[in-house]
Amino acid sequence: QVQLVESGGGLVQAGGSLRLSCAASGRTFRTYPMGWFRQAPGKEREFVASISWSGDSTYYADSVKGRFTISRDFAKNTAYLQMNSLKPEDTAVYYCAAHGDRITWYPLGLKYDYWGQGTQVTVSS
Repeated sequence: QVQLVESGGGLVQAGGSLRLSCAASGRTFRTYPMGWFRQAPGKEREFVASISWSGDSTYYADSVKGRFTISRDFAKNTAYLQMNSLKPEDTAVYYCAAHGDRITWYPLGLKYDYWGQGTQVTVSS
């Protein structure tokens, strides 16, 4: 079982930056691919970024490519999402997730086994 706790959300002006953190419990963190997702009001949850279990491979939605960076720190059992050049359309609740099987993991998918509670990101224009 893995528990995930996000932090780092908040209110920022357009063009600003935020770094989201996702603290994971459990020794198996290092074997799980991780992902970040977001859901804006009235919209479906969408993929933002993902990172392989080793951290060697990263994937991004086209809408955030070049602005967001996903990373993970095994010593701290934490995954991060660095968000730069934020836009009002980035406003959403952001969720981190862990996939329990790196063999069946699809980097651009939405099917994950463990989810955090979400953190609100609001970008003002």
